[in-house]
Amino acid sequence: MDRTQLSQLIVFMTVAEAGSFRAAADRLGIAPSAVSYAVSALESSMGLRLLARTTRSTRPTEEGANLLSRITGPFAEIKAGVSDIVEGSQVPAGPLRVTMPFLAAKEIILPRLAEFSALYPAIELDIRTSDIFEDIVESGCDAGLRLGENLEADMIAVRADGPRRSVIVGASSYFTANPKPAHPRDLVEHNCIRRRFESGRVYRWELARNGHAITVDVRGNLILPQQEHIRQAALAGIGLAFLFEDMVRKDLQEGRLMTVMEEWCPWFDGFYIYYPSRRQMRPALRAFIDFFRASK
Repeated sequence: MDRTQLSQLIVFMTVAEAGSFRAAADRLGIAPSAVSYAVSALESSMGLRLLARTTRSTRPTEEGANLLSRITGPFAEIKAGVSDIVEGSQVPAGPLRVTMPFLAAKEIILPRLAEFSALYPAIELDIRTSDIFEDIVESGCDAGLRLGENLEADMIAVRADGPRRSVIVGASSYFTANPKPAHPRDLVEHNCIRRRFESGRVYRWELARNGHAITVDVRGNLILPQQEHIRQAALAGIGLAFLFEDMVRKDLQEGRLMTVMEEWCPWFDGFYIYYPSRRQMRPALRAFIDFFRASK
C-alpha cells in the first residue's frame, strides 16, 4: 500500500463516519470534489464498491463495512499514539544538556539540585562544566550558563543571579611581608596568583574606577586552572588573588583574607541562562529556566 492509498483510506473512513461527502469534506478541511475523487480512486484501485451513495445518504457497502472493521482499529491506535506523544511532550522529561563554568555549577545549580530533581524526576539533567564558551547548538547542548558580558548577541538570555564583582584579596601572612597595594601600578611589585582558562589564555585582571577601565597583565610564580584552587593558594599566603567576592565572603568575614584596592573592583553582570530560540521550547528546558532563573 502506498502513501496515496493510505490517505484515501482516511478519507473513506471519514465519509463513513460522517455519513456524507460534504460533512467529511468539512471535517477534513478539503473540497467535496477532493473527497469524491479520493473515494473513487480507492474503489478503482481495489476493484470494489465501498460506499453506497443515494441523494439522501451515504453508507458502506458490505465490502466497505468489512474494510472498515479491519482498518478502524489500527488507525485508532495510530491516533492514540500521536496523542500520547503530544501529551507526553508537554511533561518536563527526557535528557537536558546544559554547559556552564564550574563556578556556576557550584554556586547556582548544585545548592538547589536536590529540589529540582525531586520536582522533575523525569528530567535527565546532564551538566557539563567548561570555561570555554561553547556553541550550544554545535555541541548538542540545550542551554548554557555564562556571565552576561560573554553572551553572544543571537542568544536569548535570562538572568540566573544578580550582579557580581571580583575583589583583590590576600592573607594576613602575605601582608606581613608585603605592603598593601593602593593602585594598579603597585601590583607589579606583588606575587599575583594567575588563572589559565581551558582555552590556554591567562586571565588579565580587569579593573576600573570612576568609569576608567584598565586591564593589568599581572605577574606571579603560580598559575592555576580554577578559582577554588586560587582561593586555597591565597589562604596559604602565597600571593594576591582576584576572586569573585561571593566565593571569599566567609573568608573575609572570619578574617582569613582581606581586600585591597576595593575602589578598583567594579560590579558586572552575573550569570545568565542562555539558549538559542523560544520557538517550540521543550518542556524540560522551560522547567529548568523557570526553576533556576533569578527571582528578581
